[in-house]
Amino acid sequence: MEKTLAQSRWYRLIPVAFITYSLAYLDRANFGFGAASGMATDLHITPSMSSLLGSLFFLGYFFFQVPGAIYAENKSAKKLIFWSLILWGGLAMATGIISNVNLLIVIRFVLGVVESAVMPSMLLFLSRWFTKAERSRANTFLILGNPATILWMSVLSGYLIKAVGWRWMFILEGLPAIIWAFFWWRLVADKPKDANWLTESEKQDIEAELQKEQQGIKPVKNYAQAFKSRIVILLSLQYALWSIGVYGFVMWLPSILNAAPDMNIVKTGWLSSVPYVLAIIGMLSASYFSDKTLNRKLFVWPFLLLGALAFYASYLVGADHFWLSFVLLIIAGGAMYAPYGPFFAIIPEILPKNVAGGAMALINSFGALGSFIGSYIVGYLNGTTGGFGASYIFMAGSLFLSAIITLIAVKTPERQPQPERLVVQ
Repeated sequence: MEKTLAQSRWYRLIPVAFITYSLAYLDRANFGFGAASGMATDLHITPSMSSLLGSLFFLGYFFFQVPGAIYAENKSAKKLIFWSLILWGGLAMATGIISNVNLLIVIRFVLGVVESAVMPSMLLFLSRWFTKAERSRANTFLILGNPATILWMSVLSGYLIKAVGWRWMFILEGLPAIIWAFFWWRLVADKPKDANWLTESEKQDIEAELQKEQQGIKPVKNYAQAFKSRIVILLSLQYALWSIGVYGFVMWLPSILNAAPDMNIVKTGWLSSVPYVLAIIGMLSASYFSDKTLNRKLFVWPFLLLGALAFYASYLVGADHFWLSFVLLIIAGGAMYAPYGPFFAIIPEILPKNVAGGAMALINSFGALGSFIGSYIVGYLNGTTGGFGASYIFMAGSLFLSAIITLIAVKTPERQPQPERLVVQ
């Protein structure tokens, strides 16, 4: 009879992981609302400078992913994330205080550096606690912090900007990360063996199951060998193209909506939140069925293709049919987010634990590079063309290529024969 692993992992660790990543996402995504309100006027930011500021975060994020993940893998994810929470909360609050655009450039870059290790460290952290049959759902509950945060942040930021201005929005939305750092430190343990809330039997069962998974994975000597593998190279490219679509959408959706007739910042906030409702539903559904079937590929590429088609259809409909175009953007947003859980379950299932964290960091760093390109070029195209059609085509093309690479890179799992059941009379 198969043992049931400690269910306390789910209600102890998953809410903490969700809140932590939510706060990280809050302090990177609210820039879009600052840019759509009075920040540009107050700091004399030109459209081209606004594009650079929106994308600088991802440049810092790109360069420091792998070193941070290696530290988390060899030392402590718990300690790394504790200090990251304090630093990114402080930098987010500083955004609301400065009056010089040059200081804002530095803050946006350093914010990216500080947050760079959070995603791979959290994925590595969860891979030490949840098994193959649970991992897509565990990853999804973590990454749900992304769309769920944008959902309520979009509404809250609109009201805060209207009530107290963009400066206080950044200050009030940065403070919770600093407070939460101390909850994080108190509530989590790096590995099951360090958790005082598990029994010895529960610790041993989790460790034994995770060790059993490693036995079926081909050994990889070091990071250099892992980084040169075909699957890591292709998934790095795939994730870069995927992120072009996601972050072009996240960073510039408020500005796209705010440009519509009879629009104000509060309406923009409410409308900006709608795609993330569909995103949450899609993420939960895709991760559930991905874990049931253990087929990751099937729950990644079709969603990316759907996102590409929705962006292109929104372009064809055009700005003259705002509501139909907006519905297509909702579909694109939801489709882009749905595959995250299955996608990040791929690497720990094909690479051993001594290199999996670094490989996920490398892939995520290329995602950051794609995010930099996406947020910058989408902003640039919006500014130079005076419309959003070129941006839609750019994001659609990137997602389409991402779907194709997924088909090439990831193998479809072989069907495993079902073991015979022993029936006791």
